[in-house]
Amino acid sequence: MAGPVDGINVVELGVWVAGPAAGGILADWGADVIKIEPPRGDPARTFSRMFGSDVDLNPAFEMDNRSKRSIILDLRAQEGRAVALDLIAAADVFLTNVRPAALQRLGLDYETVSAQHPRLIYGLLTGYGTAGPDADKAAYDVAAYWARSGIASLLSGPGSPPPFQRSGMGDHLAGMNLAAGICAALYAREKTGAGQLVSTSLYRTGAYTVSFDLNMFLLTGQPIAIGQRDTMRNPLMNNYATGDGRHFWLVGLESDRHWPALCRAVEHPDWQGDERYSDAASRARNATELIAELDEIFATKPLDAWARIFDAEPEIFWSPINTIEDVLADEQFHSGGGVVSVPDDDGTLPMIATPVDFDGTPWTPRSVAPGLGEHTEEILAELKTARNL
Repeated sequence: MAGPVDGINVVELGVWVAGPAAGGILADWGADVIKIEPPRGDPARTFSRMFGSDVDLNPAFEMDNRSKRSIILDLRAQEGRAVALDLIAAADVFLTNVRPAALQRLGLDYETVSAQHPRLIYGLLTGYGTAGPDADKAAYDVAAYWARSGIASLLSGPGSPPPFQRSGMGDHLAGMNLAAGICAALYAREKTGAGQLVSTSLYRTGAYTVSFDLNMFLLTGQPIAIGQRDTMRNPLMNNYATGDGRHFWLVGLESDRHWPALCRAVEHPDWQGDERYSDAASRARNATELIAELDEIFATKPLDAWARIFDAEPEIFWSPINTIEDVLADEQFHSGGGVVSVPDDDGTLPMIATPVDFDGTPWTPRSVAPGLGEHTEEILAELKTARNL
């Protein structure tokens, strides 16, 4: 099960998460990804210590670097740069999230490399884009994706400090964007014979994440109201607590469609004829009162009991609000391919899958993340053989 991009050769000069995430997706899908690392290694190799883990495993690094090969190159030295250029010459794709000015100093910028290799797909992931005053500004996803794009502001309650995002959220989304763009460029190359620059940024990815809000304001000058739980105009699009302290979300976007089923579930068929709640407009006017009544009702049973009641009503759309422990215990998550088995020396390790499957060209991870420089001699031997052909 080689995957849909089996036979594609990728050289990755990536650090931390976003660039390696793009390379990790392509590696999952079958590409041979050579990861160039400095003598001290990708700084993401320190994640386990940063997260306070007391085990030898580095799960965050494993997630984005499995199935790759690692070579140590000192790109500050002419010899190291020469080897990198040889690797790129033999590759279909070069991808990086190193800042453009540093790439230019190394002679690995798009203009320099593409002049020598016009069929190369050059994937560039930046913080803020390839043009403008901040094109070379340093960025982590918490800055460019979460804070500057507006996401943190939109998720902040009135008078409350903005919430913290979870590690790697924007990086992984931007990495998916770059992997998709690279695949589109490979397809275009099949038709034109020409490579091209493919770029995305953490900032653009964040803005696209909240593009409903941005596009509404762009076209109308009006913001989309930020919902407050106790006053949601559609109480069927809201979250509620159950008697055992757990929470769930009702997702009755089409309020009038889902209202009769909810009335049955909460044993209030009389509400269908109640002028306070009889249609969506009435429920919006009396939302605070209805939400308070639903709060009292949902607090009378544990979540498992409500799950059985809701699932007996096909017109109730809902979801539990899961903890990470809940997700990993969820039969549906496993049935849907959420966990893959990654071969290592002692058998296999369970890991979270990247989020796309292919029926005709299925993929499986081939190995755990490489040790620092684990494949240096192997890769150099391959280059030597290629030069002698």
